[in-house]
Amino acid sequence: MSREQMLQKVRTALGRSPGQPAAPPPPVWSRIPQWTAAERVERFSRAVEALGGKPVTVENLDAARRTVEQLMAGHRAIASNAPLLTACGITSLPGVESGFTDAAAMRPVCASVAIGITSADYALADTGTLVMLSSPSEARLVSLLPPTHIAVIPESCIVANLDELLSILPKPAEQSSSMVLITGPSRTADIEQILVRGVHGPGELYVIILSE
Repeated sequence: MSREQMLQKVRTALGRSPGQPAAPPPPVWSRIPQWTAAERVERFSRAVEALGGKPVTVENLDAARRTVEQLMAGHRAIASNAPLLTACGITSLPGVESGFTDAAAMRPVCASVAIGITSADYALADTGTLVMLSSPSEARLVSLLPPTHIAVIPESCIVANLDELLSILPKPAEQSSSMVLITGPSRTADIEQILVRGVHGPGELYVIILSE
């Protein structure tokens, strides 16, 4: 079949004639639910649980630090340079390494510790997704390489859904070299559809939500 014959078949299937201009695209349609802050926290927590993650809501910075210390249970951890983690005192906990600015120095630490601790730039209430913009404050390795990921987030960063996120951040590439969406613990299924966690990233996810 020649190129023209192939294109003619496509035009016929679309009901178009040669040279006919393409129809204008449909208008952009978005849906942003008008949920209260409490509803967003509740929906986000339910979505995280449904994915196998463990959400915890705390009342203040000290409670966030104590919760992280309990979850560490004496294991070593690496913390990102997010200001919230410093404000909570998490970066000063025994066994926590932080302050890395060089990826080469950070990589072996991420590969050897049990826990990676981060914050997040945003979170999506409808899917339980953490949104991480790669930056000196939030290096991707901290959330991707250790077998357990603990995220400490303020409730104010929880938006309704992806539509609302993109209305706030319409051009994420102008803000960061990468935007990582983390939806639950890492999971995969082989050809027999047997679900396995922790193959391509952390097998455990805890999200500590700081009330404001």
